[in-house]
Amino acid sequence: MAERRPDDMVRITTPELADAFIDEQIKELRAQIGDKKVLLALSGGVDSSVVAALLIKAVGQQLVCVHVNHGLLRKGEPEQVIKVFRDEMNANLIYVDAVDRFLDKLEGVSDPEQKRHIIGEEFIDVFADEARKLEGVDFLAQGTIWPDILESEAGIKAHHNAGGLPEDIASRFELVEPVKILFKDEVRVVGRQLGLPANMVDRQPFPGPGLGVRCPGAITRDRLEAVRESDAILREEFEKAGLSGKVWQYFTVVPDFKSTGVKNGKRTFDWPCIIRAINTTDVMEVTVEHLPADLIDHLVSRITTEVPGINRVLYDYTPKPPATVEYE
Repeated sequence: MAERRPDDMVRITTPELADAFIDEQIKELRAQIGDKKVLLALSGGVDSSVVAALLIKAVGQQLVCVHVNHGLLRKGEPEQVIKVFRDEMNANLIYVDAVDRFLDKLEGVSDPEQKRHIIGEEFIDVFADEARKLEGVDFLAQGTIWPDILESEAGIKAHHNAGGLPEDIASRFELVEPVKILFKDEVRVVGRQLGLPANMVDRQPFPGPGLGVRCPGAITRDRLEAVRESDAILREEFEKAGLSGKVWQYFTVVPDFKSTGVKNGKRTFDWPCIIRAINTTDVMEVTVEHLPADLIDHLVSRITTEVPGINRVLYDYTPKPPATVEYE
């Protein structure tokens, strides 16, 4: 095995253990990076956010964060990344508005794998473009965690070293991976001790292609916006109902077909919105959360009233197997 988690390592489950890990990593990061600069693709997800917060403590303005808004993020996420890291932590943050660039490339593409390929490839191209503009950057930070390494060694998925960057970019950098021996729950404990907000540290799993896989078929801007707005309502109501920390994952899907309905006494021909709320321990098997009837009624009322283009709300009761978590 090329990588090992120390056999005697105590799992990081308490603030005290997290503080000790943070202190140790700050020393190691300063020793590795010295007075050089380090580049990080900051998505706003748990792993990259914790890595960013660690590096800010260790090397401050030597860290250059690049946040790419590809238009497939949830409502308010780009704004939160800017607020937390640029405004509150004084990070050296480059914000890239690439919404049109991504959505133009995705126009008319309905095949799920082709969509994923375009999103992944375009992200690498945008990040590489920003990297080429920078001088004096010798290190590339990544939010690799221990399960990534285990899955790589088992052949389940490629370990994302350098993330498929073009050779002229990847060859410039030495990797910095400060949380690579941690499990996800440990990363969250460290994030809390670093002062990251709860809704960022406890963020539910979110697919790499973002809302692109929750807008099945060819993505259109209006249907994508319906996914984003309905998802925001769902998250808001789950928070109010005390479910946000109890349900593993919950989201909305707006499929590419329409049905008739009635709004304000007039016929409509609009999309349905599908709600999915699930629990799991290993993602191999998934159970469905059975929501209170009054909450479902409230969600139906809000979504059909507040989200343009939606005239039905459906609830997905299908476990895994036979269904998968996402729709694409």
